[in-house]
Amino acid sequence: MYDRLVSAILDHRLPPGTKLVEDKLATAFGVSRTRVRPVLVRLASERVVTLTPHRGAVIAEPTLQEAREVFEARRLIEPRVVALFIGAASEADIARLRRCIEDEEAAREAGDMRRAIRLSGDFHLHIAQAARHETLARILRELVSRTSLVLMTYSPSHARARSDATACGCREHRALLDAIYLRDAPEAARRMLDHLQRLEALIEVAPPPPDAPDLASLLGPAA
Repeated sequence: MYDRLVSAILDHRLPPGTKLVEDKLATAFGVSRTRVRPVLVRLASERVVTLTPHRGAVIAEPTLQEAREVFEARRLIEPRVVALFIGAASEADIARLRRCIEDEEAAREAGDMRRAIRLSGDFHLHIAQAARHETLARILRELVSRTSLVLMTYSPSHARARSDATACGCREHRALLDAIYLRDAPEAARRMLDHLQRLEALIEVAPPPPDAPDLASLLGPAA
């Protein structure tokens, strides 16, 4: 249940402000309400969900300050993560990154922007997982989820702008992969910083109003 909710957030199927009604979630997942609450508490501890007494849970709506903090944290962490990756990664790990980029480009060309955005986040998570540093990988997973909320809240709302931004992300990932392939940790760290700074530059001050999607249809049938 936790993984499916995080996936729905990373795929941009659950926008900020979406109310998470426990009864509806229990029905969507085919479980009892007692199994839903701990998942919501875990997501709240990761700042992905906001829990309010007597009002329930909603997908978090990051403030502009929180958005800046998320990117600052990623700039501090990810240069170190990519250096660790270069020191520990096998050829298979590097090939996995290449496939992720190819899948992201294919999704963008097919017009599947939700999948493209999800794959963009996966690229960073693959690096963290193969870096063999469990603590940084856990922290980065939370930051990637929160980045998805930030981009949904503050990035360009027009489809063309989103498409162009994703295309730039693919090119930057390829440039980063080139440095990784050469095992050039300083250059990889520099390119990672450039990439994160460009992502942060997409932030718009005035957020678009979120839609209110139907949970059952977005989460799919219960497993």
